[in-house]
Amino acid sequence: MLYPETNESRSIIDLSGAWSFRLDDGNHGEGYAEPEFIEGTLMAVPASYNDLNENREYRSHCGWAYYKTSFTIPRILDSERKVLRFDAVTHYAKVYLDGELIAEHKGGFLPFEIDITKRVEAGKAYTLIVAVDNRINHSTLPMGNEGGTAFFGSDNADVPSVIAAKKWRKPTNLPNFDFFNYAGINRPVRIYTTPENYIDDITITTSLDKTTAIVNYQMDCIGKGEATIEIIDRDGKTVATGKGCNGKLEITNAKLWWPYPGDPYLYKAVARFCDDTYSLDFGVRTVEVKGTQFLINGKPFYFKGFGKHEDSAVHGRGFDFVLDVKDISMIHWMGANSFRTSHYPYAEEMYSLCDKEGIVIIDETPAVGIGGTTEDIYKIGNFRSHHEDVIKDLIKRDKNHPCVVMWSMGNEPDTVTYPDSAYDYWHTLYDFTKALDPGNRPVTFVCNQNNYERDRITREMDVVCINRYYGWYNLSGDMEAASYALNLELDFWEKQQKPVIITEYGADTLPGFHLSSPEMFSEEFQILYYKTINTELDKRSFVIGEHPWNFADFNTIQGPMRADGNRKGLLTRDRRPKMAAHYFRSRWHEIPDFDYKR
Repeated sequence: MLYPETNESRSIIDLSGAWSFRLDDGNHGEGYAEPEFIEGTLMAVPASYNDLNENREYRSHCGWAYYKTSFTIPRILDSERKVLRFDAVTHYAKVYLDGELIAEHKGGFLPFEIDITKRVEAGKAYTLIVAVDNRINHSTLPMGNEGGTAFFGSDNADVPSVIAAKKWRKPTNLPNFDFFNYAGINRPVRIYTTPENYIDDITITTSLDKTTAIVNYQMDCIGKGEATIEIIDRDGKTVATGKGCNGKLEITNAKLWWPYPGDPYLYKAVARFCDDTYSLDFGVRTVEVKGTQFLINGKPFYFKGFGKHEDSAVHGRGFDFVLDVKDISMIHWMGANSFRTSHYPYAEEMYSLCDKEGIVIIDETPAVGIGGTTEDIYKIGNFRSHHEDVIKDLIKRDKNHPCVVMWSMGNEPDTVTYPDSAYDYWHTLYDFTKALDPGNRPVTFVCNQNNYERDRITREMDVVCINRYYGWYNLSGDMEAASYALNLELDFWEKQQKPVIITEYGADTLPGFHLSSPEMFSEEFQILYYKTINTELDKRSFVIGEHPWNFADFNTIQGPMRADGNRKGLLTRDRRPKMAAHYFRSRWHEIPDFDYKR
């Protein structure tokens, strides 16, 4: 799926701004939308609606909400093909054009499009209504808890009055995950145009033959006509050309895409078909898992970075390009080279920034919260087909980004309660994912703190990614015992002869809370925690990465274990460094990106 661009053959109408908005009152059915029903308050698009109104119902809303705006296609674009594109609507969307339902989409973190060419006339005003459903359950990704208990809930008490109240209370939207379920039109809405005969998609893969880059390309073109492609280097010089919708090109003495502080060199592919043109940046780089090493361009890479979230005050999970630029700056400042898109695909603009800035990405689907039931979730849940659709759409969107070096199928599923079911599910999904990627990237998923001996599937991933909280959620505050327990587990993973990344580890920390003797929640304890764990990671050659949790503090559902959100950030929510950020800055600037562990 091509990202919208403006050039000599394409244009964009941005529908961002103030839309009319209201929450469903429960009396209008499943996503029913009539223009007279929509009139309400003003709502910013793109943004999450939850924190943009002081009415408590906005924050805790469960169910449908409605957006309304209008648009007019300029007459100069009358003969063009017109496509309405939503970059992300969370989690289920119904789209109405002048009262007619024209599209439905499930999944809150990837784009969808509707060709409206035959539905609109240039010069005429149209009403656009979007119905949004934020409810989560055992068929959605991320997954909701249908049992009435939040991920870190406190209402499990076996007390008659509590049990009765749980049955009585109004419908709630309880997550089976530890981040706030921000909802709405979270990313841009645009109408883009193309000629009648157009380029629908482009796929580029690269390989190396000594100093020569082999560039394989595939153009999916709609209509009849001649297709050409031109590869242009950073200085504007044409270095290769091709004819036809697919082919193989060579770039002699190719410049490679390297993670920062290396040179993330980008070439530009200019594709032409009939009257259509599209320009795509790409990098020449290779990725391979070999033994216990992760190789980028044939060199052993060490992941230094974080789990992250699209999360900020007021915007919620709404797209914020300014914040993305700031986050890239902070990543460079700390000497990091990577992050995981925990726990969903991010806005594509962030990937383009990482292409340019040399930041490596582990690209993750929103398959978080699979578990937490007394029955076999893989048998009672109705999410497999949706999971496959998400993976297909993720790879289709992100396949050309050189910054993306690995696919993560999900985060912290239950793999031990019903280990055979878990094995069957994830093993077949692994094969499904591998077959889809033209770039043949490694595939993984991220394992939670579990009985790793009982878990059959994690050890079979290309890279073992584990979230471990020895010293925090278990063995709390006792870092000597935490170190002992961690080493027992690392002995197990060493026998598997796979590369291992610690994709989450950390401690909630209140900024400005200091103690002379480090204890939990103090800034001193956060540093003690990381120093203790990192000392053990440094001893293990098969550990090829460290991603502390989290890049910055982030918002969560209210609960007795969360005071103003999750406080495990190295930075505060407004991107001020805690003491641990300075610790990692010193550490990471001393650790090379390549050949750290031979």
